[in-house]
Amino acid sequence: MSEPLSLLLVDDEDGLRRVLSLSLADRGWRVRAAASGEEALALFRAEPAPVVVTDIKMPGMDGLALLRAVKELDPDCEVVLITGHGDIDLAIQGIKLDAADFVTKPIRDETLDIALSRARERRGMRRAIREHTEHLERLVESKTRELLAAERLAAVGQTVAGLSHSIKNMASGLEGSLFLLRQGLDGDRKAYLEQGFEMLETNVRRLKDLSLDMLRFAKPEDIRRVPADPAEPARQVTALLAARARDQGVELALELPGAPGTGWTLPLDVEALHRSLLNLVGNALDACRAAGYGPPPEGRSGGRVTLAVAPSPEGGVVYTVADNGSGMPESVRQKLFTPFYSTKGEGGSGLGLLTTRQVVAAHGGSIDVATQEHAGSVFTVIIPAQYENKLL
Repeated sequence: MSEPLSLLLVDDEDGLRRVLSLSLADRGWRVRAAASGEEALALFRAEPAPVVVTDIKMPGMDGLALLRAVKELDPDCEVVLITGHGDIDLAIQGIKLDAADFVTKPIRDETLDIALSRARERRGMRRAIREHTEHLERLVESKTRELLAAERLAAVGQTVAGLSHSIKNMASGLEGSLFLLRQGLDGDRKAYLEQGFEMLETNVRRLKDLSLDMLRFAKPEDIRRVPADPAEPARQVTALLAARARDQGVELALELPGAPGTGWTLPLDVEALHRSLLNLVGNALDACRAAGYGPPPEGRSGGRVTLAVAPSPEGGVVYTVADNGSGMPESVRQKLFTPFYSTKGEGGSGLGLLTTRQVVAAHGGSIDVATQEHAGSVFTVIIPAQYENKLL
């Protein structure tokens, strides 16, 4: 159901205020009018308006001060500024303060209608993003309760706070990308469109990755072990990430030293191990990029990631992922498997390594890391031949 057309009109010129009030009322708007910023703020406190249309230059509280005050009371309120041709700089300042749009005097009905339409669209976007965020937060709370019931997570408060923070950051990114796209479409500005689409793709990918990681962590999938070649998931991962490594200017190598060769099989869930190795090798490539390795002229050469597969002395398999990237200090290494702790800042969910460890544990295996700051990292995954689910 759409929101009723309602706005608060603010202008110290009696004639203009009356004309605009009548014109807007004829076009279906419910208009409340104020002759000053102070009067408008009092009316807004008594009954908030979804849209405020205000002149910038007024005695006492001017339009920019009213904009700040209204946004403090209701960040979702959209403000359209009225300005003279010589006050464009003030209007731009208002846009930086999160005004939806501005119109110049003399005001044409068509121009004001477009500005009000944009304001309502922005308000609708804000509400949709907020509702989506609230839905995700409810999902987080639901999964947190499941985790607590299963005793998989002790710090429930940390969980909700960490995920809510990530979700809100992504929601803000989505709102920013929508704003850039709107600006690009309105002004036919290709640079705005390109930046908006890039931000949109990035945040949608982050939201998808976070959702999948959260679901896998909260409810680990059943491991379906069947006789399989232990080298197969490693081959799949190196083939899948070869182009990414090449684009980053990093050498990605697959090593199978001492593998028994044809006929070597172990009871494995190849798909689950594929996702786990994909996460480890992807992290290794990120570490190389963080260390400055990349294609010239910006990056330096010499970046290397190695995925090795070898039989263990006990008859199982050992996967080793080594890189010469940024490495980690000991204080970071100790937190790697802490829920929602990420070495990538806002770019990571903090669940990838945790879900990887769950898969390894479900195979009865173990995962360990050796690392040194500025000297790379080595992750070692050991999967035994005999199945014993360590999650049980």
